Amino acid sequence: MTAHDLQLATAVALGAGLVVALVEQPYRVAGRRAPAPPAQVDAAWRTVAEHVHSGELADLPLITGGRSFGGRVACRTSADVGAVGVLCLAFPLHPPGRPEKTRLPELTAVTVPTLVIQGERDPFGVPDSATLPDGHTLVVVSGDHSLKKDAPAIRAAIASWLGMVLTPSPGTSS
Repeated sequence: MTAHDLQLATAVALGAGLVVALVEQPYRVAGRRAPAPPAQVDAAWRTVAEHVHSGELADLPLITGGRSFGGRVACRTSADVGAVGVLCLAFPLHPPGRPEKTRLPELTAVTVPTLVIQGERDPFGVPDSATLPDGHTLVVVSGDHSLKKDAPAIRAAIASWLGMVLTPSPGTSS
C-alpha cells in the first residue's frame, strides 16, 4: 500500500474528490511471499469490495484497481463487484522471461474502461496496445515495474482517465 504509484493514484483520486480505500493483499497481511490461488484471493477481494461499496458509499461508482498482482485481481473481479472502471498499475503481463505464460486474457476480459500504466522496461512485459480491446487505455512511462520514475506522466494519465470514466456520456443520466 505504500508503493509510489499507489500513493500517486491515491493523491490524484483524493484530489478529484473521490473516496479511496487501500487494501493490503491477504497473503501480505499473513506475512507470506506468494498469494493464495486465484479463486481464494478473488473471493476475499469480492468480500472486501462488497464491504467498501455498501452503506453510505453504495450509490457511488466503484473503480477498482491495484498494482501488479492487485491489478490482476481487480481485472478478474471487475464484473462481479460492479466496477465502472479498472486501474492497473504495472500489470504483470507474464512472469519475467516467460512471455509464453501470458496473463493477457485477464486484462482483455475486462468490459469496463481500463487504464494500464506500464514502465517501458518492465520485466513482466508491456502489453501491445493493438491487443487491447476498445475501452482499454495503455500508457507507457519511463521506468520499470516499480513505476517510480515518471510521476508527472502517471498523475496526468490517471487524472485524465478518471475524468473520462466519471463523466457521463451525452444522453445518459448520472
